[in-house]
Amino acid sequence: MGLTDGGAPVFRVLLRVLVPPVCRALPWRALAVAGGLGLLLAGSTRLPDRTPSPETGLAVLRIVALAGVLGLAFLLDDPARHTTTGVPVRRPVRAGLRLALVAPLAALWWTAALFLIPAGSRPPAAFLTLEALGLAACALALPAIAIRFTREAEPGRGTAFWLGIATLAVGLVPDRWGLFLAEGTPQWGPAHVRWAVLLGVAAAMWAMSLPEPLRRRSIRLSPSGV
Repeated sequence: MGLTDGGAPVFRVLLRVLVPPVCRALPWRALAVAGGLGLLLAGSTRLPDRTPSPETGLAVLRIVALAGVLGLAFLLDDPARHTTTGVPVRRPVRAGLRLALVAPLAALWWTAALFLIPAGSRPPAAFLTLEALGLAACALALPAIAIRFTREAEPGRGTAFWLGIATLAVGLVPDRWGLFLAEGTPQWGPAHVRWAVLLGVAAAMWAMSLPEPLRRRSIRLSPSGV
């Protein structure tokens, strides 16, 4: 098969075929609810008569990021998973297309959330974006692992629950090893090195979990017993 089909590149043909059904299958409701709540929370910092403190801005943005990634945890949910295993397009392509469709919207959403925080209360955007990316990578990797090693078709709810619990638990970790630290503390820089490591590990786990799910081999005997 050549690189073109009727003068159009094959990948363009595949995109035209794949984008509409993948777009319809995306969990738009969960994404919209999580994103809407996050923006409402960020916008609430402009309601008081006086500008919130930088500590408040930092806390609000972290909660906004968590709200967004809890919606992102539903990205790979597919109620029809067990009826679409025979499609010719492999799972990494379908999962990658889902992420490619949502990523630009997520970037716009996060930018809007940052600018909704008053300038005097806004923490360094680069550091908070790194934290948000680390959480997002975890929200993508965990359901990918569940789909790879189990028959779960909709791992989003469980992922969102455990990711929320894990985030609360991490908040209790001592500053020496913690992730959610106050700006200006001695461990602020090292904490974001840990965020970068977490992002890399979670991204690698996502990539390694994208191949087709593992299947248990079954031994079938013929009528003759062979």
